[in-house]
Amino acid sequence: MNAIGEQISAIVWNIFNRPRLVDLIDILLLTFIIYEMLLHMRQTRVSQTIKGIVILLIATWLSDIIGMRTIHQLLSWLINAGPVLLIVLFQPEIRRILEELGNNTVFDATLHLQQADNTELIIDELILALGHMARRRVGALIVIENKTRLNDVIATGTRVDGIISQPLIENIFEPNTPLHDGAVVIRGDRVISAACLLRLSDTTGVGRDLGTRHRAGLGVSEVSDATVFIVSEETGIISMAEGGRLVRHLDEASLRQILHGLYDKEEKDSRVSLLHFKQRRRDAHDEQQTDKKA
Repeated sequence: MNAIGEQISAIVWNIFNRPRLVDLIDILLLTFIIYEMLLHMRQTRVSQTIKGIVILLIATWLSDIIGMRTIHQLLSWLINAGPVLLIVLFQPEIRRILEELGNNTVFDATLHLQQADNTELIIDELILALGHMARRRVGALIVIENKTRLNDVIATGTRVDGIISQPLIENIFEPNTPLHDGAVVIRGDRVISAACLLRLSDTTGVGRDLGTRHRAGLGVSEVSDATVFIVSEETGIISMAEGGRLVRHLDEASLRQILHGLYDKEEKDSRVSLLHFKQRRRDAHDEQQTDKKA
């Protein structure tokens, strides 16, 4: 604990007594990294763990001042082993942050080009399928992929790779069919995979009336930026899971608004990225032509 205090004192002294341009850049980068981490960890179980770590650090400091040696030694051991424990406990969250940092908007644009002209058709087909299954009380679990790739989830299911349509989605979730048990993963305008396995949420705030589908939908929304739609087999209620939160009793107007928010944003981002990509290609082509003429 004393070593940590000395390190903090040295850092503070260097900040206020020997600031250089490199130091300022270093501080700005560190601030940005911490901000991004807090932004990604907000409203997840990681944020609660951070509060626990802060309490643990304060308790370690107080036990050292008071002279409670046994407790201080135990808490110091926990702090020293903390980084390894955090990596093991929060592997999905760490992977999600790294995946989001590694997303390439140019590649995302090329993946979504085909959906740009048929957004309204995609939304209509999804709403028709969800509404019909809700009236018939057919259980469904539909995961719409966003920027975070769900390749590990897709690998657990059966490859479909078909254009989104009401008959296709309803046929997948029809009871007593080979693919009805599990989740469907949608990427852009295509149903990529069916009968996928999802990790269940360990959130304690889920009501007892919600079953495995809802917990699975919450689970994938906690470790990715996917939007998940769930149709309850018992009640026919349509729910949405996003960012570890569950919204229930969705009607057609709510579904249309949510889906437009998803697909319109993807279309806008794709068009902007494509324009930049084409502009760079034109600039490179013009430079080549200039070099040839020279």
